[in-house]
Amino acid sequence: MNNLFHLAFPVKDLEESRKFYGGVLGCQEGRSSNEWIDFNLFGHQIVAHLAPEAAGVRHENEVDADHVPVPHFGIVLEMENFKAFAQRLQIKGVEFIIEPKIRFAGEPGEQATMFFLDPSGNALEFKGFADFSQVFAK
Repeated sequence: MNNLFHLAFPVKDLEESRKFYGGVLGCQEGRSSNEWIDFNLFGHQIVAHLAPEAAGVRHENEVDADHVPVPHFGIVLEMENFKAFAQRLQIKGVEFIIEPKIRFAGEPGEQATMFFLDPSGNALEFKGFADFSQVFAK
């Protein structure tokens, strides 16, 4: 059995989050209440918790000449899945804060990356690797 990652994060509005994570990202919805919603994000459990005062980006750090929002979360995908997902997001009109691109080109850990915000201002990063042995390369 695979281990699953679990992340609980703050959102400003549950209905808005339901439309974004379910409708735009294609996450299957699990259990919910009037204060939280479980979603299946590529097989991992993420939970949107109603906490309007806590949602959103708080900081940025420079990574390979990009201003990366902190905090952020997402999934590391195989490169072909990354490309298909990026294309789907573009078709759905997602506004990227860092457009899909290759980071660390020609270096250990070369990866595709893209960043965007959910409606609550939470940053998501999805990565693509052609070679998963490079995920932790130095």
